[in-house]
Amino acid sequence: MRHVLTSFLALHWAVVFALLAYICMDGTRGIASALGVLGVSVQGSGFPGLEHAAVVAPLSIALLIVALLFCWAFVETLLNIATRPDAGDAVVRIAFISASFLLSIILVGGAAQGINGLFMVVAIQMTALLASYVAVLAERRSALAAMTFNESEARLTAHRMAAGAAHSTLLSRISSRPETGPGGRR
Repeated sequence: MRHVLTSFLALHWAVVFALLAYICMDGTRGIASALGVLGVSVQGSGFPGLEHAAVVAPLSIALLIVALLFCWAFVETLLNIATRPDAGDAVVRIAFISASFLLSIILVGGAAQGINGLFMVVAIQMTALLASYVAVLAERRSALAAMTFNESEARLTAHRMAAGAAHSTLLSRISSRPETGPGGRR
């Protein structure tokens, strides 16, 4: 079963964090522009610490790492889903945890800088991440339930066939008729 929603959400979040990293790399107004994309208006003159390379570089690298984790989850889901239904579970979990952690760090750093309106924006992004994670878990659990149901149906069918064969053998022995196998042989 293809995990379409998981693939789409992993790709979506990979693109979002990659674009934020790309926007953040602009040294003159990078972090302010990235926060502007998220929905926070930051005046560049009020926060000179946001333009410093010691702040921009780690944030850009962290955003790229999260984007790569989501990209890895996307590739893992597409390539290995046929062989293992639980493919990419750990990677998806790590990607969502690191994205939440990064947004928390952005919130704490923004609060330390005195950026207004950042709490609501981060809360909305965290809610979107949580909703995405719940959707991914629901899709994976439904696929696992369907696979388990198919396995139990196969097991039940095999059990019924074995019981039918045993019943047929028992009846032929009781009636003292010779057993006939498939094709009329003994």
